[in-house]
Amino acid sequence: MTGAPQPVPAPASSRGRDRAQYGVCVFLALVGILVIVDAALTGNATSSNDPIGPRPVPILLGALLLIVAAVYAADVARGGRGEPEGGEDVDLTTPIDWRTVLLLAGAFAVNAVLIEPLGWVISGSLLFWSAAVVLGARRHLLTIAVAVALALVTFYGFAIGLGVNLPAGALQGIL
Repeated sequence: MTGAPQPVPAPASSRGRDRAQYGVCVFLALVGILVIVDAALTGNATSSNDPIGPRPVPILLGALLLIVAAVYAADVARGGRGEPEGGEDVDLTTPIDWRTVLLLAGAFAVNAVLIEPLGWVISGSLLFWSAAVVLGARRHLLTIAVAVALALVTFYGFAIGLGVNLPAGALQGIL
């Protein structure tokens, strides 16, 4: 009875988790390939402002996704296991609150419709306020103040920090 110990077969529930983890590996690899292919098909327009062009960063990110997928697959093959979701303070047996999900989806849809005519600051304020109320905020004046502040910060953050102008809408000339 000499020799290396024989591996113990994994329980059935562990094999199902392995399959799910390999699924994540495949997903990461497919996204990496998609990013690399998309970057390769992008034109290589360079200018004096951007001498390297639009290709290198997406190709690097795609390659990193492929590396992460390979390392993760190797870890799963060697017996690495992801820790099951603990749920923190969430009761995992509670059903989905479809009312909240649909109200939040509605808030995003209303924002998409109103962003051009009203502008980001007004539509974004409505979005942030309605999302907070749907999720349980009860101090409405404070919620409105925070929503307006968030909308203004994001408006100017995009305009000044990124050089991207969000629609000003009804507040054109004021902002």
